[in-house]
Formats: sequence, structure tokens, C-alpha cells
Amino acid sequence: MDKFKKIRAYRTEWLQAILDWVITLPYLKYMEWKTTTSVELAYLGDRKRIEQDIRHGAFFMTNHRDICMDSAWLSMLLRYEYNIRPYIGIGNNLFGKWWIEPLVRSQRCFVVIRNVSPREQLANSQLLSEYLQYLRKKGKSIWLAQRQGRAKDGNDVTQPGVLKMLTLRSEDFFKEVKALNICPVSITYEYDPCDYLKAREMQLVRDNPAWKKSKRDDLISMKVGIEGQKGRVVYRLTPSINPEIDALLAEKPEVRKLPRNEQILLVCEIIDRHIHQGYEVFLRGRMFEEYLKGQLEKIHLPNKDEDFLMQKMHEMYEMPMINRRKAWERLKVKGEK
Repeated sequence: MDKFKKIRAYRTEWLQAILDWVITLPYLKYMEWKTTTSVELAYLGDRKRIEQDIRHGAFFMTNHRDICMDSAWLSMLLRYEYNIRPYIGIGNNLFGKWWIEPLVRSQRCFVVIRNVSPREQLANSQLLSEYLQYLRKKGKSIWLAQRQGRAKDGNDVTQPGVLKMLTLRSEDFFKEVKALNICPVSITYEYDPCDYLKAREMQLVRDNPAWKKSKRDDLISMKVGIEGQKGRVVYRLTPSINPEIDALLAEKPEVRKLPRNEQILLVCEIIDRHIHQGYEVFLRGRMFEEYLKGQLEKIHLPNKDEDFLMQKMHEMYEMPMINRRKAWERLKVKGEK
């Protein structure tokens, strides 16, 4: 019996290869041409070291901007450059139409089950953790966002629960994390086509903390994210975090005795630093303000708070640059000590 049946990507390697070159890759290149000025693969630091890190499979952990395109374009770039096609995590909350699940599971996507009771969530997390460890032991690469959902305010921080899920049954946390070979990836969009939808959601939550997105909202976000204009899109690969974990353990052996939650936070900080340092910098000018005004006009709410909405859209683009500056400043201070 296949215990991973309800979450695993479908075993259709031959079909995937055909779909890749006949449908998927041509479609992604078409969307690149239609909705961006470029989709680029860049590197943080020594490219040769990064290539060595990913050669035998890696766990690509990224910040999250778009429901569909984040993982799709990264998979495309890795396929063209290194013949790597990672397995991709997708929440079952996005299965708004009957055909979405079989389509994505035939394209190396595994299911992250959400919106269930706490008891069911624990069982699902254990199953998912086992499946991901199974994939990594077979040398497969994996993509997973560093948090559930997208950081609507642009403040990308690793969700401790993700690392907790990945190492649920491990007695040696650091050993298990190193076995995953986490290679963080920074994703930067010059323009986020869903920025106005995210701002709208933030006002709805502000006005009614009990407000929840519907399946229709998710489908609209998927459509806008795929078809909207994005300008330049940059994926920056960063090195494996394993050498930094080794350095941490050598410098402070006592961290091995810390409670698991504190160990998780230390690794979260390393992942965040990689992602923050890897953001691409885009120059913003007067035309950008006109762009935001145009996005503001797309928001339709009965009690539309324009000042709040504009502030939130500004924060989405400013916060990554603030985090980037802080990350490089911390590295500089550390180097001077």
C-alpha cells in the first residue's frame, strides 16, 4: 500500500518529459515574453560553489510572491540551466476547480493539506515530512515556500512551523536539516501584479479580523498572477546553509542542548539572511508612483481607504529593501568583529 498516495506527485516520468518540452516549457517561455521584460537566474556569491551545492539535489526554500509563477519559473530556469526539475509543494486550498489537482500532480507537484482540524493537521504534517525526507534520500530536489501563503506586506521571514514539520521525528535537529541541504532562493518582482489584491485583503482583514479568502479569491489571484505584467523577475540562488550550521555548532556547541524551538529559530535566521541578501534592487521613480495609482484604481471596496491601501502597497516594495540593507549591515558588522 502506498502511504503517500493522497499527497505524492503522480508517477508519470515519461508523461512529464513529454509535457515539459511540448506544453509546459513553451507555455512558460510564452508567459515570460508576454508578462515580463525578463526572467533571470542570478547567484549570491560564488556560482561554482552553488552549482556544487545543488548538483546532487537540494531543498530550494524561497520567499513567496505569486501562487503559481514563483515555483513554475524557478523550475523552468533550473531545467534549462542544470536539468533539475524540483518537486513542488502546493496547498489543496488552491484546488478550486476539479481539474487543477490531477493537472498539477502530474507535473511533479505534491499536496500540502490545509484547513483541517489540529489533530488531522499533525497527522498530515507527519506524512508530508516523511514524504519530503523520502524524496531527499532519493536525491530529488524540492521547492517549498518558507511560509504558508505569500508575505502580503513584503516582510519575508521563515515560518518556524515549516522547519518543525520538516524535522518532526528527528532526534538530531541539525543533522536532519543538513540532510535536506537547504539552498534558499530570493525571488524579486519589479512589479507584483497582485499587489492591489494583497492590499485589498489587508483592508478586509483590518475591517473584519474574521474575514477569510474564498476559493474564488484564490482563483482570481492565480489568474492575475499569471497574466499580469511583472517587469523584470530575478531568481537569485544562494549557497547551502550547511556550512553556516557547521560554523554555528563549532562556535557555540551549547546550541545542541537548546530546546527544539530555539534551534529552529537559529536556522530560520540563517535562511532569512540568505534570502534578504539576495533581493534584486530596482530603482523606483515618478513612474512607479503613477503605476501604484493605477493599481489603486483597480480596488473596489464599499469603504475604500485609499491612504491605507496606498501605504500597504508601498510597504510591499519597501520592506524587502529594508531587510536587504539590514542583512548586509549585520554581515558587515560580523566581519569587523
